Amino acid sequence: MRGTFSHLKRLLLASVACVLGAAVLTYAVDPLQLFRSSKQAFYSDDTRVQNAGLIRSQSFDTAFMGTSLAIHFRQSDIDRVLGVHSLKLAMTGSNSRQQSFVLEQAIERGARRVIWEVDDFIFVDAADIEADPYLSVDLYRRTAKGIASYLFSAAMAKESLFALLRSTPPLRELLTRAAPYLPVKFALANADDIYALPRDFDITRNYNTEQALASFAYITAPSRSRFLGEGYDRDAMIGHFEQDAVGLITRHPDVTFDIYFPPYSILQFVAMRDASPETLKIVMDLTARIARRLTRLPNVRLHDFRAIKAVTHDLSNYGDVIHHSPVVDAKVLQWLRSGEYRVDPNEPLASLNELKAQVAAYRLK
Repeated sequence: MRGTFSHLKRLLLASVACVLGAAVLTYAVDPLQLFRSSKQAFYSDDTRVQNAGLIRSQSFDTAFMGTSLAIHFRQSDIDRVLGVHSLKLAMTGSNSRQQSFVLEQAIERGARRVIWEVDDFIFVDAADIEADPYLSVDLYRRTAKGIASYLFSAAMAKESLFALLRSTPPLRELLTRAAPYLPVKFALANADDIYALPRDFDITRNYNTEQALASFAYITAPSRSRFLGEGYDRDAMIGHFEQDAVGLITRHPDVTFDIYFPPYSILQFVAMRDASPETLKIVMDLTARIARRLTRLPNVRLHDFRAIKAVTHDLSNYGDVIHHSPVVDAKVLQWLRSGEYRVDPNEPLASLNELKAQVAAYRLK
């Protein structure tokens, strides 16, 4: 019996030593750069986690936020066109609670300008940020709970071990080349590449009229059209807009907010018009509320790119009914720089009324 307890004790001690050793390894390597920046760091496309480290480790004066409609921008392009030092924090499928929380952290770390891609769907009802299962507020806040979850994470220990191996001269080149094909998250050598499309990406193959029309047919099919309105509750969406967007903006009057409605293809609104008109009304009512409200705030410049017919009616710009190509990404930056499509506070609904007219008149050829 004494021998059994002795074995259990040794097993327990060995387990504790392994756990502590893994925590020390993660702290020393710090793959997320949560404690210190590193010139040898690698980055992950898991933006909800990676952003916590970027905010801590990078220097920036501008935060760039959005959903998958803003995910492929490169920081270097944002900086070059707009003359800023940016940090891209866009998160695919993110909602306004998540975006507002992450932006708050970036502002606390020094962002004096926010460029924010805002589409209607981010304001759908979802979990409160404190209970969000997809974004760890404790990791961003670096609470004891957040730090413990980071240091004692088996996944982070694995990433740390791989980073340590990759830093050894005999293995550096081999493992750096192999990283994108291995089961590790931190495989990108440059923060500019986070969720950016490869330089040699075939745009015409992935963004074209055929794909946009196929997407339109898919979402308007009778068996699926009900999903066009899923999550669209006017009052709840207005409430989240007021809390998450207006609340953040008014708490930081010294920060300039460039907010823009992205250039969806005209088919997105036509799909709602034909298959879910009540959803289209909610979208139009919500964005009218947003336009009136934001144009009254002195630290906001609102831009509306939804009625730029030369872009939104050219279906070759799209991979589906909403996601536009990198060619349009470049145009968005130019429009932000020029202010050409900035919403006039004296006529906050002018571009929305133009969009409504285009949607009503549009007919598929």
